[in-house]
Amino acid sequence: MPRTNLFVSKKGQVTLPALLRKKLGIKDGGMMIIEEREGELILRPAAVLEVELYTDKQIQEWNNDDQLGKTDRLKIKTRFLKIK
Repeated sequence: MPRTNLFVSKKGQVTLPALLRKKLGIKDGGMMIIEEREGELILRPAAVLEVELYTDKQIQEWNNDDQLGKTDRLKIKTRFLKIK
């Protein structure tokens, strides 16, 4: 895409050209990251990830489920000692 001039509104807003938005997959309401680097502005699409919150009870249940039994622990310990 050739160099394009953007106008800054009184609110400090700029409009990105439609062709550029389409090319980069920028949708209405999408998030962008802007940073200043050596006197230039770097603007790029942001990745937004959904965050799940877990209760202490859920975490404790997972910890309990992940613990090794005595037999499995002995097998791993024996295998590890043979490697050394």
